[in-house]
Amino acid sequence: MPGTKASESTRREQILSAAYAVAARRGLQGTRIQEVAEHAGVSHGLVLFYFKSKRGLLLALLDWLLATTTVLHVGRDIIRLRSPAARLQALLRQEMNRLSNEPVRIRLTFDFWTAGIRDAEIRLKMQQELQRYRDAFRPLATSVLAGDPVQFRGVTADGLAAVSVSVIKGCAVQAMIDPEHFDIRQFLAATESLMALMLRPAAA
Repeated sequence: MPGTKASESTRREQILSAAYAVAARRGLQGTRIQEVAEHAGVSHGLVLFYFKSKRGLLLALLDWLLATTTVLHVGRDIIRLRSPAARLQALLRQEMNRLSNEPVRIRLTFDFWTAGIRDAEIRLKMQQELQRYRDAFRPLATSVLAGDPVQFRGVTADGLAAVSVSVIKGCAVQAMIDPEHFDIRQFLAATESLMALMLRPAAA
């Protein structure tokens, strides 16, 4: 029945939200199904009914985490900007602000990345989603290069997309390291100053 499906979907989301809370506090290694069940307000058996095992739960949590972390949303306020360079700058600011405000989510993402060193399935999921995130920057990067071929001489769309993602992820890492003292405005100012410095002609 339609109501049953909605109920199952809601229950899965409830368990995954609980798994996120527990894994954020305990780490992946320390996550236990019983604690997830208690946090979700369901039975141990119901968690196993939906996810079969701890590994199944963690793989589902990874999918859930990536679906809400590595998806690039380009809003109308960015699309309205006339200059491709201005759109890219606004998108970088948006993503740096978004991810730097979620240090727990970023820490858990890195926990999965570490787990992927020994787990091929996790590694593949991480690589595919991060590749999709970087690929999402390519169309805008292509427009930026076409709009200013002199400034970006020798730069490829793939290269510009990769650097853009590196700056965003670097910002997220710094926010994760020291969330209480991280200042996004200082990071943005320093990033812009560094980029300007790198674009200056080299001194003789």
